[in-house]
Amino acid sequence: MDTKSRPLVSVVLAVRNEEHHIEAVLKSLLQQETYNCKLEIIVVDGDSSDSTREIVNRISSADSRIKVLINKWKKTPYAFNLGIQESQGLYICILGAHTVYANDYIATCLEELRVHGAGGCSGREITRPSGDGLQAQLIAWTLAHPFGTSTGSMRTRKAGFADTIPYPIFLKSTLLEVGWYNTQLDRNQDNDLSQRLRARGYKLYITDKTYCEYFVSPTVVALVKYAFKAGFWNIISFRANTSAMSIRHFVPGVFVLVLLLSLPTFIFSMNSPDNVGFWLRFPLLLLGATYCSASISAASQVAIRERSVAALLMPISFLFLHVSYGIGTLFAVVSNAHRPSAKRDRGEWRSLSSP
Repeated sequence: MDTKSRPLVSVVLAVRNEEHHIEAVLKSLLQQETYNCKLEIIVVDGDSSDSTREIVNRISSADSRIKVLINKWKKTPYAFNLGIQESQGLYICILGAHTVYANDYIATCLEELRVHGAGGCSGREITRPSGDGLQAQLIAWTLAHPFGTSTGSMRTRKAGFADTIPYPIFLKSTLLEVGWYNTQLDRNQDNDLSQRLRARGYKLYITDKTYCEYFVSPTVVALVKYAFKAGFWNIISFRANTSAMSIRHFVPGVFVLVLLLSLPTFIFSMNSPDNVGFWLRFPLLLLGATYCSASISAASQVAIRERSVAALLMPISFLFLHVSYGIGTLFAVVSNAHRPSAKRDRGEWRSLSSP
């Protein structure tokens, strides 16, 4: 395919304070195979306070394919919308800054998009630890396992049509048809957009012919913060677009709720007759036994696969993930959390793209 006939793909990369990752990410994008496309890379920086912008500017000065925009709202959906607005490509590729992409990622996703007649296509997401520490490795294993994030998660899905896809490529006209990213959703904006695409009859496809590597935060504290925010925003996202959320998003909330309801009866059972006390203790004992069995089984699978005794500590990271996630969900319900009152006027965010 000659240069003139290759379509332009506009890569939109949302970043903020990514000085530890951004150079590797951009390197993986600049090394993409482009036998069936041309690339422009639009880096939308969320007004970083570290050296991210300096690194991007240094790399962009040596490669004209990179364009830099500033997102003063500092939120992901604004970054995506700004990038889409400024894009010149026939196709849009929405990517993340914690991820390194295989050299054939964009070319293969573009080809698979056409082959399967899909509205959007992505490769498999492989979860990797950020660094060599034990915490980082446990977190990576935890988030990559179906018990940690469910069989429907983008981290665990196999090839085929899916409800939501990670790091996708779309026809730009398809995105414009269904509307921009919802700027009132700090999280789950991809779920929201995917649902609107599916409601219009578009299919979303994950191919196993290429992949990307997502590097998770390296500490348990970071995992807890991530999980709490994810659980919290699930309620807001559900109220914004009920159809965009699945039952799996609320299982940790139910788990924590049952746990909290079972604790008082367990305590009360201590001073109850044996025949009554057993049944008062039974809900918590059953929940604990079921959860422990499932988490130990999952950890054992990983320990055997990875030949690592350290994986047997995963029940701890599973518990941190699920409890934090569930508490976030319940806190959002109790506090009656809603979307921010920010205006949805596109002109408001369009005025914020000056470098």
